[in-house]
Amino acid sequence: MTSLKLNRRHFLSLTALAPLAALAQSSNTTPPPARKANFTPSLNAYSFLEQLNDNLKDPTKGIDLFGVIDFCVTHDIPAIDLTGYFFPGYPNTPSHDYLNRIKRYVHERGIVISGTGVKNDFATADQAVRQTGIQVTKTWIEVAAYLGAPVVRTFAGPSNVKDWKVAANNASRAEVETWMADALRECAVHGEKFGVMVAVQNHGDFLSTGVEHLSLLQKVNHPWCGALVDTGKYFTENPYEDIALMVPHAVNWQIKETLGSSLKSPATDYRKLAQIIHQGGYRGFVPIETLAMGRKDYDPQVAVVKVLQGMREAIATLPR
Repeated sequence: MTSLKLNRRHFLSLTALAPLAALAQSSNTTPPPARKANFTPSLNAYSFLEQLNDNLKDPTKGIDLFGVIDFCVTHDIPAIDLTGYFFPGYPNTPSHDYLNRIKRYVHERGIVISGTGVKNDFATADQAVRQTGIQVTKTWIEVAAYLGAPVVRTFAGPSNVKDWKVAANNASRAEVETWMADALRECAVHGEKFGVMVAVQNHGDFLSTGVEHLSLLQKVNHPWCGALVDTGKYFTENPYEDIALMVPHAVNWQIKETLGSSLKSPATDYRKLAQIIHQGGYRGFVPIETLAMGRKDYDPQVAVVKVLQGMREAIATLPR
């Protein structure tokens, strides 16, 4: 695995991150003051999963990240979350040439990079696997800072509840939560150095409820670690309650079409969701992430626009 071969002085001079570096060194860890909500739908590149993977295998097929950025321009989407594993060479650092092309491309089109994300497993009993996840996260914290992205998304563990129990080698939930918290805290310390938040996502695995999500964040207990709230991955009787619980702790989002990331689960009520986010005082981007969910006719360009329209209409009904 490679890492960004930049010393700190050269890094800051290249990316003009001096203000962020100063912020990161602040000792102020108090929550932000009460505020009026102001949030805007954006796009998570993962919505184009199949097409992006096709392009990585064969550049003449599918779509690349530049094409997804163009999609944002076409539909007046102001920000994009560029998932790390769609960059050439992931998990290693992309070339500076590629990163610079991305930076210039989004700048010339008036788009902001709102985040990126990695693959990791902090739920396993295998310490070497956890350490690899920490290193990958640290590498992409530096990539995010270079790109000007404020957030790196991480997972808790594998995407199935049974999987984490098996991988944890029968360890207790409290013990596994400690592994995760220690790993996330180490990543957050690194994130603080580079002015990048670490966001841990509820993914229907170790984190399937808002209570579990909040418990992990409290155990991490670091101001540079927050929640990525996935609206389709709280597997409870009333996921809206879980979402409401986590709004004050959110540093990034994934807005899904359904509450269970399955066509069998209820469709998301965008108006209700927007009200919850508004009442929680969240300010920032709320990236949309659509999924094929088994649909053979799935077209992200259609699915994303549908969710985008629903969220925009819902936000328009909120008091200003």
